[in-house]
Amino acid sequence: MNTNTCRSIIEDYIETKYGARPEYLWQRDPNSCVFRHGDNKKWFGIIMVIRRSKLGLEGDDLVEILNLKLSDVFAAELVAQQEGFFKAYHMSRGSWITVLLDGSVAPEAIVPFIDESFGVTASKAKKKAIRPPKEWLIPANPKYFDVAEAFEQRDVITWKQGAGIRTGDTVYMYVGAPVSAILYKCAVTETDIPYDHSDEHITIKALMKIRLERKYEPERFPLSVLRSEFGVLYVRGPRGVPNSLSIALDGD
Repeated sequence: MNTNTCRSIIEDYIETKYGARPEYLWQRDPNSCVFRHGDNKKWFGIIMVIRRSKLGLEGDDLVEILNLKLSDVFAAELVAQQEGFFKAYHMSRGSWITVLLDGSVAPEAIVPFIDESFGVTASKAKKKAIRPPKEWLIPANPKYFDVAEAFEQRDVITWKQGAGIRTGDTVYMYVGAPVSAILYKCAVTETDIPYDHSDEHITIKALMKIRLERKYEPERFPLSVLRSEFGVLYVRGPRGVPNSLSIALDGD
């Protein structure tokens, strides 16, 4: 694959998925361009034409490169060790990388890094909109609501919506004492249902609908196991699921 073909594929991908077209900003460098967000105007990709020697490669001929921003410096360091990837040329921040567009790296291998760069440079509102589905641990207090009885009657129930939980997420319900264990896996099917309730035990501003997908035996994921094997010391409110626990919950 030649340089022009690789560059064209990358530009087509960015325009098709993100609606961003190349912007040519430099009169002295008419072949270099940037791709930016429409709202915050931040760059998430820069195509440049430089000498191969600038990357520590042999030869002084011109080559096209793509600069992208990753989530952190450590990730960029690891990626830069792969063939065709480098620490970013002409970028001061350590989380940027450079990718050769001379065919050394297949376009399909570059695409995930374009998506990551778009995500990490997006505005807060856009990051929220493009966030992938997330897994949560949420508590249920059997003293105030018999969730077991509710799921015996129907597969879909309404529940207090925790901050950050969105439609498409997964919630694992931890039922408090005397059970003290994760009992249910549920899919979040609807959020932001208006509701205004407050008493001595709970305040609710919005509800979500959750659909039962799986039940666990109380002895499989009790609090003692959550603490000793997965580092979950308590579940007092919605919280993310550690990766090791997510694997165990999915594998059982």
